[in-house]
This record gives sequence, structure tokens and C-alpha cells, in this order.
Amino acid sequence: MCIRAVRGSRGSRVAGNEVAIAPGPSRPEGAAAPRRAVGERVSAVTAVVLAGGAPDEVAAVQPGAANKAFVRVGGKALVTRTLEALRASQSIGKIIVVAPSGTHSDAGLALADECRTDGARIRDSLERGLEGLNPDDIVLVSASDLPVLSGAGTAAFVADTLRCNADLMYGALERTVHEARFPQVPHTWARMREGTYCGTGFVALRPRVFPLLAAVIERLGAARKNPLRLAALFGRRTLLKFAFRRLSIAEAEDRASQVLGARVRAIITPYPELGVNVDRASDVALAETLV
Repeated sequence: MCIRAVRGSRGSRVAGNEVAIAPGPSRPEGAAAPRRAVGERVSAVTAVVLAGGAPDEVAAVQPGAANKAFVRVGGKALVTRTLEALRASQSIGKIIVVAPSGTHSDAGLALADECRTDGARIRDSLERGLEGLNPDDIVLVSASDLPVLSGAGTAAFVADTLRCNADLMYGALERTVHEARFPQVPHTWARMREGTYCGTGFVALRPRVFPLLAAVIERLGAARKNPLRLAALFGRRTLLKFAFRRLSIAEAEDRASQVLGARVRAIITPYPELGVNVDRASDVALAETLV
């Protein structure tokens, strides 16, 4: 659910919140996408899957894996499992995978519509993934290491982003919801006034906000495993309120909106599989028990 929008549910379906737009004529490669009328919605959102980066400790578990996205769990690469869930949702139109150039012919990326070469930094890869997309459309940005991601969870998240209709939407998961299904999966938790939350593998945004986000994206990424450090990025008052568990989600949204100059909202999902990823070498064996 979007905290300040219509509440989402497990029964949410994108079809109830969209107007299909007939495809127009194709445009030359590299040409800017046409802007849509305010309030106009697409029948399915584009997804950008970030599968870039150099080999890390997760990739070292399986020598030859380009990076952790290509580590196999239950016989399938993590990125393949992610793509399968996106397709199963029936709420995703085009899928763009941003990955090392040497992986673009990998059979595990067959469900992608387009592969683009990753950059040296997360912000570079995201910029390449968003290039040429309509600046006003909501785009789903997905991690590539989501072993138990479901089509139903994806569809519900997309539906909630369309209802919320903000500029930048961050997926979050409440601790009791997560632990009811995946008590063995560890997370970094943030204690808010309303409860305790972690992030998920999904963010949704409009490409036009990327220049605003680019200035802080590396700092946000570096702080994502340290809630106090993350809160500190938004000022001393925010840090103090967070430290004493007095910071509400609405206050965090407002402060993030002020800092970025765009409307930021949290999407609280009831689907705990959106928050299960593979960050450490030990997570590979754990993921094998879940699939």
C-alpha cells in the first residue's frame, strides 16, 4: 500500500487502475520518447533490472558467474528467476536488463526485451537503463537477485505504484509480515514510529527525477545497511527523531521529498518475497532452501 493513497491488498490488480494506450509509430533509436498527457497511464509499466557490477563474494561461490545476478539457485540464475516473476505478473511490458556486455547472449536473459551494458557505478547503470524512456511514465526498477519473487507480488506492487502516482516510490516490508514467512532470512531493520521495516528489491520512479536522484544515489546505496547513517543524510532533526523512534513514515516521506525536490512515497507491501535477496555468500545456500 501507498501510505497516503488507496490501500493496496493481495487482491490488487493493475487492470483496475489503468487505461491502455494504443502503440504509436516506432521512433528512431536514441530519439527522445514523447511526453504523455498529465494523468495518462500506460497498460503495463517498463521494468529496468539492474544486473551489473563486477564479481563479488556471492559470485565467487560459483566460479565463472559474471556477478551475483548470474549465480544459479535451484538450477536457475538469480536474474532469470527475477525475470520469470516479472513476466508472470502480466503487469510488466518491456523489460530492460542492465548487465555486463559479455552476458547479453546468456540464455538466462532470454525473457528480457533489451540488454544494455552496465556502468562503473549504480547511478551509471540506472541512467543507462532509463535512457530513452518516457520521462513521465512510472518505471519499475528491480534488483536482479530476488530468488523467490512472485508474479502476484510484482503485480500488486505495480498496482500500488499506479495508485500512489508519486515521482519516486520505495518498496518497504514490515518485520512481522516478513518473519511470518521467512523467519530465517536476516535483514537490516529500521524502527519507525509505526513499526519496524526493511527495504525490498523494488523501487519505482519517473525518469525525469533521475537527475535529482543522481546526486545522492551513491550515498543512499552506501548507507542502506545502516539505518542511522541513512537517516543522517536527511538532516540532524531527522536523525534525532529516528534515533528515538519518533520518526513517522509520513515525516520521512516529506523530508525525502524536500531533499530531492520530488514527491517521494513508501509502498508497504504485504508480499515478503519482495524483500528476500542474496547479498552474502552464505545467502546462496539459504536461497536454495527457499526455492
